[in-house]
Amino acid sequence: MHGDYLESCNCKGACPCLFLGSPTEGNCTALVGWHIASGRYGDVDLGNLNVVVALDSPGPMAEGNWKVVLYLDERASDSQQEALGAIFGGQAGGHPELLGSMIGEVLGVEPMPIDFVIEQGRRHLRIGESAGAEIFAIEGQGGEEVVIRKHPLAVAPGQDLIVAKSRALRHQSHGINMDVSERTAYYSPFSYTGP
Repeated sequence: MHGDYLESCNCKGACPCLFLGSPTEGNCTALVGWHIASGRYGDVDLGNLNVVVALDSPGPMAEGNWKVVLYLDERASDSQQEALGAIFGGQAGGHPELLGSMIGEVLGVEPMPIDFVIEQGRRHLRIGESAGAEIFAIEGQGGEEVVIRKHPLAVAPGQDLIVAKSRALRHQSHGINMDVSERTAYYSPFSYTGP
């Protein structure tokens, strides 16, 4: 499968978690969202669906023990939701299995209305009526995007990560609570294959 992903967290400045460091606020609380442009799990088509993970990492993200809530696109059929849960829960192999190995506790899995808006230099993620993230790319030299390459902790390995900043980051559910702005954010394309 391939598409676009974003992440927005409570860290200030460039998130040290990407470089296996400690979060700037002691813990890292984040939303990570994926828009699947096209993809399959066996015979199940997953194109044009969205997935979000709300997470809280008690220390450096690479050390794991994340608490997570998995939100699955409510437009997905039962078989699509089952496939998305297996992939993004880490049971289906590939890179999501590595990310899934960081999870210490699943606080919930819920179908929700999820909007993932992709615009030039901007990404907007909305989960239901009250949670989401709005992020904007930071302008670099000559008006170019600021990118990070080959960082060790990657949601989308092999992709240049575009550095952004949140205008808003909100989530108040399952004990994962955040309502901040002007914090760290990133986005890039992603591509995952099975084992």
